[in-house]
This record gives sequence, structure tokens and C-alpha cells, in this order.
Amino acid sequence: MTRVEFFNEDGRITGFRCSGHSGYAEAGADIVCAAVSTAVTFASDTITDVLGVRAKTRVNEETAEITLKLPASCEEEDAVQAILTGMMLTLSHWRDEYPDHIEVMEV
Repeated sequence: MTRVEFFNEDGRITGFRCSGHSGYAEAGADIVCAAVSTAVTFASDTITDVLGVRAKTRVNEETAEITLKLPASCEEEDAVQAILTGMMLTLSHWRDEYPDHIEVMEV
């Protein structure tokens, strides 16, 4: 199962951690894994490369885990929060469709 945790401090999403494989299908044919990977990559790349936010990103290929943590504040705060909220909503919709394969939570 893929688990996505959104870090929340006083109503501000401060980052996320995505880990695990969905197990929906074999590697290379897993549409759930592909969808989650796309959402995570889109959010991470948009925040760091397009908006230029100096977020800390860590990828662990062995454990299939990516973590992104925002700085305490950034100039593009509204845009970053919109991106992360959109990501959370999208993943929550997929969780509702594939409850045995995706878990989404705020921590």
C-alpha cells in the first residue's frame, strides 16, 4: 500500500512523505502507483523548480519513499499551499477509489 502523510502545523501544510508501493498491479503496469508518482513529482517539481522554494527533498529508492519539507516561510506561500492542497485532494479522491492501495492522512 502507498501511504501519503501530509504534515500540518496550525493549518499550514508544511510538507509530505509518500512511501510504499500500491500493489495494484505488477511493476510497470500499476496505474495507481503511476498516478501517485505523477502527483508527487508534479507537486515537488512545481514547488522547487518552478516557484524556486528551497524545500528539503529526500528520496530513498530502496524504501520507495520521498519526503518534502517546506521552509518556515516562503514568498510563494499561497501558491505552495494551493499546490499541496490540490495534491491532497487528488490523492484523497484516488484513495476513495482504491482504498486497499492508497492511504492519505494529515499528521
